[in-house]
Amino acid sequence: MTELLRGLMPGRTVELVVVRTEGDRRADEPLDRIGGQGMFVKEVQQAVLDGRADVAVHSAKDLPPLTLPGLCLGAVPARADPRDALVGATLDGLPTGATVATGSARRRAQLANARPDLRFADLRGNMDTRLRRVGDGSADAVVVAVAAFDRLGWSDRLTEVLAPTVCLPQVGQGALALECREDDAASRAVLAAADDRQAHRTLLAERSFLAAVGASCSAPVGAWAEPVGGESLRLHAMVASGDGRVLVRAALAGDDPETLGRELARHLMEDCGGAAVLEAVTPAPGPVTPAPGPVTPPPDSGTAR
Repeated sequence: MTELLRGLMPGRTVELVVVRTEGDRRADEPLDRIGGQGMFVKEVQQAVLDGRADVAVHSAKDLPPLTLPGLCLGAVPARADPRDALVGATLDGLPTGATVATGSARRRAQLANARPDLRFADLRGNMDTRLRRVGDGSADAVVVAVAAFDRLGWSDRLTEVLAPTVCLPQVGQGALALECREDDAASRAVLAAADDRQAHRTLLAERSFLAAVGASCSAPVGAWAEPVGGESLRLHAMVASGDGRVLVRAALAGDDPETLGRELARHLMEDCGGAAVLEAVTPAPGPVTPAPGPVTPPPDSGTAR
């Protein structure tokens, strides 16, 4: 991302400002138990608001659905593959009662819905740490984001890429979100040149849905928007109980991303019973065990100045 910004500003210096977030510091704790919403972005956003940096670079899935006052979403570069994948075994190839490692309530619920026999173990840390869970035998498979493995050049290590009909992605998965100060005209102009209109529109639809639902990123909620021709998007969404026994899906098409997100949220929550599903208190599927031993923290989040 630093190289992209340098290319947009020839002759100007782009300095990387490293910010260690609460999510980085608490890398051994499950996100859905410590309030994952904003855990990787708050300190980065504050650095921009304070003027220590001009641009914040986020993984869009970590960004709360409502933009912080004083900031704006200046750009969404071309989006990577938003899907989830398994490493270690295919979903159908997992033996009865197999253990799958994931720190995501959304992934647990959907996989438990597809395979009620599965057991689950918590998972945090960088990719090397996660892959070791399969190698040391403490899990039969781990769930990862395809985009992360593509960016690392590790796509050949993926055993099965999960179709959105099996595991609907998290809001913003595979996308980067670049924020700047709302009153910073110079940075907004630079970011506008880095923006991919289609990626930006799909992210707006997904974020609008999540904001209307009012759920945190630790809830079993997923949404993914796809272009379907012209200005039209089709937005897919789901909510599930924590144990995956109840899962509600819906989809809707429209031309205005934010209106589409709000309309699908209303339909899913009111017409399809999603509100009752999220309100129900249900345990996670099967025994959920903590990751053994120390966890290597993920790389620090960063901002570009």
